[in-house]
Amino acid sequence: MTHAHSILDRRRAGILLHITSLPGGLGNGDLGQDAHRFVDFLAASGISVWQTLPINPTHSDGSPYQCLSAHAGNPLMIDLNWLTDHGWLPAMRDTIDRTAIADYRIRCIKQAFGSFRNCPRNEYHAAHDEFVKTQDWWLSDYALFIALREEQGGRTWQEWPIDMRDREAAAMEAARSRLADRIAEVKFEQFVFFEQWMELRRYANQQGVLLFGDMPIFVAGNSADVWACREFFDLTDNGYARAVAGVPPDYFSATGQRWGNPHYNWERMQVTGFRWWLDRFRSQLALYDWVRIDHFRGLEAYWEIPAESETAVHGRWVKAPGEALLETVFNTLNGSGLPLVAENLGIITPEVEALRHRFDIPGMLILQFAFDGGDDNPYLPHNHTENNVVYTGTHDNDTTLSWYENLPDDQRQRVSNYLRDHCGEHEVRMPQGLVRCALASVARLAILPMQDVLGLGQGHRMNTPGTISDNWRWRFSWKQLTKRTAKNLAAWVRNHGRHV
Repeated sequence: MTHAHSILDRRRAGILLHITSLPGGLGNGDLGQDAHRFVDFLAASGISVWQTLPINPTHSDGSPYQCLSAHAGNPLMIDLNWLTDHGWLPAMRDTIDRTAIADYRIRCIKQAFGSFRNCPRNEYHAAHDEFVKTQDWWLSDYALFIALREEQGGRTWQEWPIDMRDREAAAMEAARSRLADRIAEVKFEQFVFFEQWMELRRYANQQGVLLFGDMPIFVAGNSADVWACREFFDLTDNGYARAVAGVPPDYFSATGQRWGNPHYNWERMQVTGFRWWLDRFRSQLALYDWVRIDHFRGLEAYWEIPAESETAVHGRWVKAPGEALLETVFNTLNGSGLPLVAENLGIITPEVEALRHRFDIPGMLILQFAFDGGDDNPYLPHNHTENNVVYTGTHDNDTTLSWYENLPDDQRQRVSNYLRDHCGEHEVRMPQGLVRCALASVARLAILPMQDVLGLGQGHRMNTPGTISDNWRWRFSWKQLTKRTAKNLAAWVRNHGRHV
């Protein structure tokens, strides 16, 4: 396992790009040829970190922060050509209904499973059997959940018949028998996903590229995790959240953000030695070289919103046992130096930072947040420290070019003046100016969203917090990555001492 301190043992550069934003693939990017080609591009540029968003299966809105499972992989990221190469799926036809690409992908995986099951046993059958055995602790519940969800027409589990909602033993036994074929298909789908993921990770590591993942602090109420482990969540008798998660009014929204996730039953979590959390950390650390804890401040205190409230305004802060949790995680999994990063953005108190520093977890610095307030703004480069990750912006920010163009005149002038005075920019051009400013920071790791690398402006944003439409769909094309852009990026990375 790669430790946090060995990742920040030197200056590095990384790019933030979700798997679905890759070129190629049907409907969205996937783990196929373009993912490997992207690794080649990173390595050729001297970039040694690839940060993605969560890779779990999403609901219909596509948000990787509201998933059907905290452990499963998104089947829509499976490379279908890989299945063809293994002889389990015929070559794809050109005539595909573009409005039903997701359904087509799942049908292809089902077809591949039929071929896999009927072909002579080989090393992949043994690997499949081993995967199903070792991952049974989450895989069986997830596969059953997906099969039941489909049988129930996509309804949330809280709306299922009571015996299935409450996982009564007789109902579960009958469902496993009735839905055995579909359950087996889902397990095969997960085997294929993790085979492809680990192939990509091995390839990336061989090229000197580390994979940097993202672990949302909360899980979706309509998920296999909550259905199978109700005791660890604060729910009503019929399975709905008593109160929901979010954040109070902030930079992104005047009414705050009402995420809708159920909160944890922290008392029960602690009584069981944080077993649920240990399993979650284990599964994430098995996938990535480094893991970001999204909404880290929720481990110190979380914003509790009445379930009936339509906005996040009428919430309250409630203390969480973050220190006891992290103490258990560090002592159980590695003792010290776990490869973790804290997303410490938003309303951050001294208590939150004390918790982060207690476990020596690096934090995040966002340059788009640097130019509000005075010279003591912690995001201004002259206030940066080494044990941090600096970004021009994150997946929740607009592209740097669009952000800059939409600033008030006086603030845009302040940005330009700062880049000239502190970052050595003689002629300020965006987003190049902020990109080079991030690379020049003393923070050991600088992460650039792919949109900023490509110089893209308005219309290329990945997500707008507090909204539920037109998010998570952005993709780039190789045509946008010109030889000049790639050459300039490699030169900037090298000139700022971040080339690996």
